[in-house]
Amino acid sequence: MFNCRKSCFCVLGLIVASSSSWADVYKYTAPDGKVYYTDRPEHKKYKLIIRSKPKGYQASFKYLKMNKKKYTPLIEEAATKHGIDPKLVHAVIYAESAYNSTAVSSAGAVGLMQLMPGTAQQYGALNRKDPKQNIFAGTQYLKYLLDLFNDDLRLSIAAYNAGENAVKKYNNKIPPYPETQKYVKEVLRLYQKSKG
Repeated sequence: MFNCRKSCFCVLGLIVASSSSWADVYKYTAPDGKVYYTDRPEHKKYKLIIRSKPKGYQASFKYLKMNKKKYTPLIEEAATKHGIDPKLVHAVIYAESAYNSTAVSSAGAVGLMQLMPGTAQQYGALNRKDPKQNIFAGTQYLKYLLDLFNDDLRLSIAAYNAGENAVKKYNNKIPPYPETQKYVKEVLRLYQKSKG
């Protein structure tokens, strides 16, 4: 079993898994707001959210690729404006929302880059559901984190997921949160893959 709160990269890993490992995916939101995903529900409060079949997989992957192409011009524009590698922005968006501009997490994060209200307001996104505002604000925030942590990708990505104060709390190290540690590995994997 695995869990993740803000991002959906864990579920994506199952969606884009090889056909030899198809499994239904169940979701449970705990009272503290944490979201758990599993292919083996432990109790009845887990709800089936993905019935894994090759046909559904093909549709999901096609949708992801279509949206990636659709939002690439905005991502490149925002990345150029804020002096950041667009491939890194792509990796964050893939891990956060799978290019779904209407994605909403149980914690209240919204849009392609899963912005919380305070972050969105701070970086000028009045409408978090608007793809352009979301991408530009999220990219600016990512650039701020890169500057804050001296271009340390691992710490910047960890801060994007868990918050900059969490990284500072653990003496500028990746916080010992399983979700954040998995998130950093996933974003770095996606980023390196896009560069390869």
